[in-house]
Amino acid sequence: MSKPRRNYRSVDGVLLLDKPLGISSQQAVSRARHLFNAAKAGHTGTLDPAADGLLPVCFGEATKFSHFLLDADKTYVATVRLGVTTTTGDAEGDIIASKPPVTDPVLIARAVEKFRGDIVQTPPMHSALKHQGVPLYEYARMGVDIERAPRNVRIHELQVFDLIDNFFKLRVRCSKGTYIRVLAEDIGTALGCGASLSALTRTATGEFALNHPSVCTLAALQDMPETERMVRLLPVDTLLRGLPELEVGATEAQRLLLGQKLALRQALNSGYARIYGPNRRFLGLVEVGAGGRTVPYRMLAQQSASGQTGHDATQ
Repeated sequence: MSKPRRNYRSVDGVLLLDKPLGISSQQAVSRARHLFNAAKAGHTGTLDPAADGLLPVCFGEATKFSHFLLDADKTYVATVRLGVTTTTGDAEGDIIASKPPVTDPVLIARAVEKFRGDIVQTPPMHSALKHQGVPLYEYARMGVDIERAPRNVRIHELQVFDLIDNFFKLRVRCSKGTYIRVLAEDIGTALGCGASLSALTRTATGEFALNHPSVCTLAALQDMPETERMVRLLPVDTLLRGLPELEVGATEAQRLLLGQKLALRQALNSGYARIYGPNRRFLGLVEVGAGGRTVPYRMLAQQSASGQTGHDATQ
């Protein structure tokens, strides 16, 4: 007999998940979705199985705004192993070259300095990027090398610390699409001894950090009663708190939720704004144009807009 179909429920909010080592981002999302019995869920930026740390998970209506965190800067603490090059660029791969490591702090600092600011990276074959609908890592497993277009990324902050033997740590704040494995390899190339990534932890995504009081592990969520688990969810508008806000009355709120345009007197500078109805009810995201012309961009479903999951977003 087939298993009875699970009845998922509508859950809206953002979970700040501390992803463990050994599982993919999608596996982490699936487990979190199961724990919340949520109908819809998605993450905000892939974190490899060999990496741990902050993985914000969006449920329900929050998925409409997940791209704001997908596009946000990410912060990592990486452990780099000097003198060893692997097939995957990290500790998961086979060693393909070994050279005496450069351990002079001055030389390492000079090499690292070259990678601050705007740089160009070539995505690794062992990545989730797709070619003709197939992830590159699948081609890599078959021994097929696919030509990859270089991409421009930005390294906002890059700090070396804890240099011990042939290992050192890097604190990196970077733009989306940056591969820390590639950064480690490129630093090793600049030093002439090669390098690979030994460990990686994501410590922040945008304004959310791993030390946020709502961050939780899958194991902790598993042990919580449902009521406590739900309290861990941040409200949907948390994703947009960096944007300006507008407030409208009940009639204007209803028109926006129906997809109608408005001309608001409380006009802001042109751009996106989060919009609220009576009683600070979050309605969604609007685009403000010249003269206060306000157009619905992504609005919450009306049922969801009548009440949100999670605690207040004013923290």
